[in-house]
Amino acid sequence: MYEHRTHRPLPLAAFVARIGWHAALSGVIVVASLFAGMAGYHYCENLPWLDAFLNAAMLLGGMGPVESPQTEGGKLFAGLYALYAGLVFIAVTGIMLAPVVHRVLHRFHWEHGEQSSD
Repeated sequence: MYEHRTHRPLPLAAFVARIGWHAALSGVIVVASLFAGMAGYHYCENLPWLDAFLNAAMLLGGMGPVESPQTEGGKLFAGLYALYAGLVFIAVTGIMLAPVVHRVLHRFHWEHGEQSSD
């Protein structure tokens, strides 16, 4: 997926494009997670869509729910969604940092000799 240490680092324009793709993937994951959370709060806790959005967004942002769940299904969903939201945060952070960390490490380990044809 990324260039080998025997290859030159990507030009700046290609690196920015790579970051753009990673940001787009992260955005898709966050939006899909937000919609899943909204649906869960709406159907399990019978919250209106706007309140479901607020609760899901607050959990994804790491702040916690605004309204405490009242039903058993809502409590179960809120707990599972909170665990999921924490994993999404870790995954999205990794996706966004991967190209930057790779570029820094690639600069340190780049073999300046002959470039392979692979």
